[in-house]
Amino acid sequence: MDGILAVWKPAGWTSHDVVAKVRGILKVKRIGHTGTLDPQVTGVLPLCIGRATRVVEYVQDRPKSYEAVMQFGLATDTEDLTGTVTEQLPEVKVTEAQIRAVLASFVGEIEQVPPMFSAVRVDGKRLYELAREGQVVERKPRKVTIYGLELLETQLDQPHPVIRFSVVCSKGTYIRTLCVDIGAALRVPSVMAKLTRTMSGGFTEANCLTLEDVARLKAAGELADKLTPPDEALDHFPRITVSGADVVRAFQGKRIPLRAVLAHEPYEPESLVRVYGEDGAFAGVFQPDADSGTLKAVKVFTPTGD
Repeated sequence: MDGILAVWKPAGWTSHDVVAKVRGILKVKRIGHTGTLDPQVTGVLPLCIGRATRVVEYVQDRPKSYEAVMQFGLATDTEDLTGTVTEQLPEVKVTEAQIRAVLASFVGEIEQVPPMFSAVRVDGKRLYELAREGQVVERKPRKVTIYGLELLETQLDQPHPVIRFSVVCSKGTYIRTLCVDIGAALRVPSVMAKLTRTMSGGFTEANCLTLEDVARLKAAGELADKLTPPDEALDHFPRITVSGADVVRAFQGKRIPLRAVLAHEPYEPESLVRVYGEDGAFAGVFQPDADSGTLKAVKVFTPTGD
């Protein structure tokens, strides 16, 4: 069983829990997820199964989208409502115009300091391990990209106002930290109250199965039809078609002359591309090498196995 299965992660489950559950249902060992979600977070969790585990890195590098609820006037050590309250104001006053202006200022490349309760490693230890020991260590800012921020709902007529927004962002963006930083820009403490991942790896909620769906479809022998072929999840890479003789070379991991390419979508020098035969058979992920005038193999998908 090879392909990508988009699962809707329920609250209270770790991403590892979901992988273990699906592994048990499918009775297969090779399963990997494409981006960890905190236990309380729900949403899209694509699972790469079988040979599709070889494209995990490419799927998880794609932009992700979320819907977040944040609350003003409150701060915690985890940056969400699961943590210990570290600051609380009796009342906060913010306007919708102020909020919209601040959200707009975060669109583009920004820097984030990873939260202490995160899986980032410092000197070989996970930050959350240090945090549980009561330590707070210096963390280097990381650059991430916010492609879009949209205000969806406001509840401002209360002591601790609440807003709901959607965000499209790059891999490695901490939405908890984004909520805290938005509050800081408005000069008030803030915390993430709820988070749902609405898109990951090009998959949305409409593509997802629940864990109950996975078990039911597997028992009925219908789950294979729900798997997305690995190459379809790589449709952000340009497609290149080569002749029958050259696709044989591709399956063997050999270089293919660029002059032998029959058709191609626009691509940038040194970018990754998907290589196909004239019959539509997917040969793998290759990289154009302008110096040698060839396509060099990065990940080969032979018809019969690795």
